[in-house]
Amino acid sequence: MSESAKFCIVVVEDEEQIRRLISMILEAEDFIVYTADSGKRGLIEVGTRKPDIAIIDLGLPDMDGVDLIQDIRVWGSLPIIVLSARTNEVEKVRALDAGADDYITKPFGSAELLARVRAHLRRRDSNPNAQQSQITFGEVKVDFIKRQVFRNEVPVSLTPLEYRLLTALLRSAGCVLTQRALLNEVWGPSYVEHAHYLRIYMGHLRNKLERDPAQPRHLITEIAVGYRIVLEP
Repeated sequence: MSESAKFCIVVVEDEEQIRRLISMILEAEDFIVYTADSGKRGLIEVGTRKPDIAIIDLGLPDMDGVDLIQDIRVWGSLPIIVLSARTNEVEKVRALDAGADDYITKPFGSAELLARVRAHLRRRDSNPNAQQSQITFGEVKVDFIKRQVFRNEVPVSLTPLEYRLLTALLRSAGCVLTQRALLNEVWGPSYVEHAHYLRIYMGHLRNKLERDPAQPRHLITEIAVGYRIVLEP
């Protein structure tokens, strides 16, 4: 058995024939392979299997693969290879900006796929604590796999925008994120001048997550600059 046997790979691809082909290519080299046919299932597989690498298609039936990459990047630093039929530069840039490490277009050759996998595994993060599927601060627990937030073990209902804002802050915990950076990441580049959106949604998050929203301990405003999240008990 080859050295590849110790490596685990999750493949997220909705087309069964391609999913089987990728699995056959990888398993022939003694990789351990788990597959998912949807973004939601892929997120669960990545979270529970803790793979060394993930291969993700962008055209998933329940979500865009870019959104899946962003969800994984909230807590995971594993190498991500996009394998997609989308060939235009804009799509490639979107995927790479979201956190993908590489982009292979379909149709693909088995030799190229294996070479890319081996290259990224050689560079993979060797820190065993680099990936977290949960983060806690104060009375709050965020479960990234289930996309659920709890306060004192009671589920908290967040809107999609509230959740995106919270996870954007968590990705850079302890660091100050400018208003423009947050607006661009959460709402998109056409909203970077709409600072009032941030004030409104940060207020919503504080009301739902802080013990005293008027004197927040975790969701902190840096006046005239932006916001940061403090992960303290």
